[in-house]
Amino acid sequence: MHGDLTDGNLVLRDNRLHAVIDFSCFGLGDPANDVDVAWELFSGESRRAYRDALDVDDATWRRARGWAIRSVYGIPYYERTNPGIVARARRRLNNVIADWRDEHG
Repeated sequence: MHGDLTDGNLVLRDNRLHAVIDFSCFGLGDPANDVDVAWELFSGESRRAYRDALDVDDATWRRARGWAIRSVYGIPYYERTNPGIVARARRRLNNVIADWRDEHG
């Protein structure tokens, strides 16, 4: 399990995948890691549709929300050097907060 498999972590040589960098295995074996993209790519009703399509149980969904929070590291680390990562991390965190509020009223 990579944990941060994005185009910035793939190394190509002659238009072929040559290496994966920035490898992390903190979530080895946890299916929640495969779900945390829900807060990066979806919001509101589309996120609910994604969850329904995956048929994710409550415990896995909550762990996935926790995995999504890990993007907070990108805010101070990339604040001056990569505004795209910072914007993505903030959007993800805002979506996590909105999802938690929806769940807890």
